[in-house]
Parts: sequence; C-alpha cells; structure tokens
Amino acid sequence: MVPVKSFMVPIEKFITVDRDTDARTAAALMRDRNIGSLFVARNKEIIGILTDTDMVRRVVAVGLDASKTPVEQLMSAPILGIEEDKTLLDANDLMAKSHLRHLGVTRKGKLVGMISVRDLVVFLTNLPRK
Repeated sequence: MVPVKSFMVPIEKFITVDRDTDARTAAALMRDRNIGSLFVARNKEIIGILTDTDMVRRVVAVGLDASKTPVEQLMSAPILGIEEDKTLLDANDLMAKSHLRHLGVTRKGKLVGMISVRDLVVFLTNLPRK
C-alpha cells in the first residue's frame, strides 16, 4: 500500500496565518486560494489548524462576528498526526475513527506535512479500474 508521505502536502507549502488573524480574513484567504484549511502559527510555530468546517460550526452557527474573532479561538489543536510511513489506508481509518478530514503527517513525532480526505479521493480516483 502507498505511504502517506507520497500524497502529503509538505510543510513548506502550508498556508499559515498568525493566531491573531481574524476569521473573516482567514475565510477570504481560504476562498482566494481555493483551500479548505489554514495552519495557525504563533511566532512561526504551527499551533493548530483552521478548517472550513470550523468556520461554519464555530463562527456562522453561533453568530460570532468574524471580523472580531481571532482564529486561535476557532482552531483545532493539537493537530492529530500520523507517521509518514503509515499507509493511506491507515490515514483513512484514523480520519474515519476521529471524524476528521485533515491529519498532520509526522516524522519521528515532528510535523512535516498534512494529508486530507481530498488527497485520499485523488488517490482513489487514479487507481486502475478492472
């Protein structure tokens, strides 16, 4: 089976925002980049992930003012991770069990990338059909 590291987005390509960034700015960035998640940083260290689902459930659904709500208040932390040598099936199982659509990818416990349900769908779509 294919290892997670083959389909992960490497940390160098993460789109990050500072923890004090307001939710409206973060949402606009997600829209403009056509992405479903951002990483939240404090002093350039990644401390959490903010997803489009977080925005809907934690801002829109409860009526918060997106222009006054910092992403640190909305993010999911800590980021659940999977080691880079685990398989895509392992990642799928962990996402399903944890009800998550994004996993951090780690090397010896250190964050090196991210994999999403979308990445799994791309992989499955490209499998040869019988």
